[in-house]
Amino acid sequence: MFEKSEFMKMNYLLQRAMDTSLVRHKVISDNIANVDTPNFKKSSVTFESQLKRALDSEDIARREPQGYITNDRHIPFNRPVDYRQVGPKIQVEYDTNYRNDKNNVDIEKEMTDAVVNTLRYRALVDKMKMNYRMLNMAMS
Repeated sequence: MFEKSEFMKMNYLLQRAMDTSLVRHKVISDNIANVDTPNFKKSSVTFESQLKRALDSEDIARREPQGYITNDRHIPFNRPVDYRQVGPKIQVEYDTNYRNDKNNVDIEKEMTDAVVNTLRYRALVDKMKMNYRMLNMAMS
């Protein structure tokens, strides 16, 4: 019962977001390290849009009427995406060039992204600590 609560769902999503921040930090560091490498193509991490799509599909499945399935071969009207299956994906940008050596890393953008990612990670850690403090208060 407790495992399917909104509290556990929130903690799981916070953990996934923190894991994504670590992956994003590695990708940003790799981009910064290769800023002067000819023909290097920068990478980026996508997660938030996929997670939003999964959470929205759960809301849609809850609100819309469900069809009556009488056979295993029937296809349901709407099948929600499981948010536990969503993870960070690394995408390489091949279609842009900023310099003559065909490198597309913008060092100023990468440094800004690194700061934003660090702040996001700290906010996620603070939220996780607050959730565990609330759980501790409820248990005592």
